Amino acid sequence: MAYGDYLGLDKVLSAQAPLSGAHDELLFIIQHQTSELWMKLAVHEIRSAISAIRANDLRPAFKMLTRVARIFEQLNASWDVLRTMTPSEYSHFRGALGRSSGFQSYQYRAIEFLLGNRNPAMLRPHDHRPDIMAELEAILAAPSLYDEAIAWLGRQGYAIGPDGERTDFRGPRAKQGSVLAIWRQIYVAPDSHWSAYELAEKLVDLEDYFRRWRFNHVTTVERIIGLKRGTGGTGGVSYLRKMLDVVLFPELWEVRTTL
Repeated sequence: MAYGDYLGLDKVLSAQAPLSGAHDELLFIIQHQTSELWMKLAVHEIRSAISAIRANDLRPAFKMLTRVARIFEQLNASWDVLRTMTPSEYSHFRGALGRSSGFQSYQYRAIEFLLGNRNPAMLRPHDHRPDIMAELEAILAAPSLYDEAIAWLGRQGYAIGPDGERTDFRGPRAKQGSVLAIWRQIYVAPDSHWSAYELAEKLVDLEDYFRRWRFNHVTTVERIIGLKRGTGGTGGVSYLRKMLDVVLFPELWEVRTTL
């Protein structure tokens, strides 16, 4: 088998179809296509990590979570390429995008849901695709990565409190003092709780890189379109700034203040 055949390069390299004659539209398309490929891998790794934690097999989960963090490091670097495009250059083809927007990325939505940022209202941008809706609904129906981490703590004998009684995972999870107390116990004596300690740091590492990606996203958007509304109808920069305040694993960040 040839290299190009194995990778399906004919399909990949012919998937760019600019709608304008603008020089920079190809950059915009490739930026977003490659981001979607990295997100496909992130979804695969997060799902696999969830399954491994559910099976009490933490060592492969640690490797997968490290990989997801590095995927977001890679996605972070891609903003540097997009930022070489100026507002003037973007304006040459922005009208050709219509109402299409990164806000409509179902793979990004899957990542948010898998990591625990759950808002069923965010399904609406995808309601024209029953297949995608079914996949996202299935993610919402099951525990998130952080839910599984907390459930694992419960199976190890830690008193996780109300999280142990949850049956509805569709909505946002409430921060729990019992979970905060567990993480504090773990961080105070890591040598006595090493697996839980390592799990905690893998999760923090992942969210750290994810936050950087979000920050670079809003900075890039503001640099290119200022405070104009996004093509998908969101507030653009104002919406993205709100997302900077979302905390995926709240007790893991709060525990640092208590130590």
